[in-house]
Amino acid sequence: MQTRIWKSAASLADGREIIYFDEAPGLGRDKFADTRDLGRAAQHGRTGVLDTAQGTTGGLRWDPLLGEWIAFATNRQDRTFLPAADSCPLCPSRPGAPTEIPAPDYDVAVFENRFPAFSGTATPDEELAGDIAPAGQTRPGQPGASQTGGLLASRRATGRCEVVCFTPDHDASFATLTPERVQTVVAAWADRTAELGAMPGIQHVFCFENRGQEVGVTLQHPHGQIYAVPFVPPRTQQMLASARAYQAGHAGRFFDDYLAAQLADGRRIVDRNDEWTAFVPAAPHWPFEIMLFPARRVPDLAALTESAAAAFGEVYLRVLGRLDRLFGTPMPYLAAWQQAPARDAPARADFALHLQVMAMRRAPGKLKYMATTETGAGIWSNDVLPDTAARMLREAG
Repeated sequence: MQTRIWKSAASLADGREIIYFDEAPGLGRDKFADTRDLGRAAQHGRTGVLDTAQGTTGGLRWDPLLGEWIAFATNRQDRTFLPAADSCPLCPSRPGAPTEIPAPDYDVAVFENRFPAFSGTATPDEELAGDIAPAGQTRPGQPGASQTGGLLASRRATGRCEVVCFTPDHDASFATLTPERVQTVVAAWADRTAELGAMPGIQHVFCFENRGQEVGVTLQHPHGQIYAVPFVPPRTQQMLASARAYQAGHAGRFFDDYLAAQLADGRRIVDRNDEWTAFVPAAPHWPFEIMLFPARRVPDLAALTESAAAAFGEVYLRVLGRLDRLFGTPMPYLAAWQQAPARDAPARADFALHLQVMAMRRAPGKLKYMATTETGAGIWSNDVLPDTAARMLREAG
């Protein structure tokens, strides 16, 4: 298995960055020019402007009822929607058919999203405004020229959105990648987590994949995305609050004890090796929800040891294979890397990196939807017992 990745960067026709992660040296992917006539990247997309005088054109608005930021990005209405395979913007370019990836081939490619929800560099005032309060809540109304309103606060949606192309093969999926290619993807995720987390004003880096039209995928080519955002997401804040509440009354670390409890119980373990454990949580929201934890707690992907990064694919590919075999058809899912905040040192000491896979099919031909109780009240119900889900997944292996 390869252990070294060669990284090179170039610019697309409108100034966006593209980064190649190659499994061999000297391939020269970055030497291929983007021949499209795109102009410069749209000003709205690059700055995330919120013009309160002329209505919303983008940016963040504060929801004081739930204590969270909501992003607005009207430019995303024009993004590419389910193109034909021969018009896929994520395939390598070929003569007469340039795409988002100028090179005629690639291993893993990462580029700035042409239709971002977050973009632009934060000013010093905006960096201050993005600080996280001790209780874990983002504080609106901090000093900053672009943030006003108190309970009706707004600010620019600074940050960066990137697309991660896992393979040049349009008809592949993450489940069909080789272990070597998975290691390259992990290296790309780790690199982007470190690079984006160091950008001014970035508080959190979120790597994710959506798989299947059933979950709203608009491009069929195997890919994921990365959002680098100027606040800590609500779910991360909730997990940190749970960790701190637990640690106030226990000697151990919350996430260490959580994984140990799953291993001691054993009934919901789906797969594991020396470095990773995949299990169905005891109280899952989704019918076939799976979490993958490294054996040694780290705050984010960039902090993984070389052995843990190399061993991830062994377990994850088996997990995805089990999901696809469960009902004899590709399983639609959302896969989310839960990482520690980028700049909060105490939070980074408490948090544990893990991958959350939310599979949406509850039975043959039947999907799990977020209905009114889940969406309107946050009251989840599940049609599949977690012990049953884990047993079914083990048997699917």
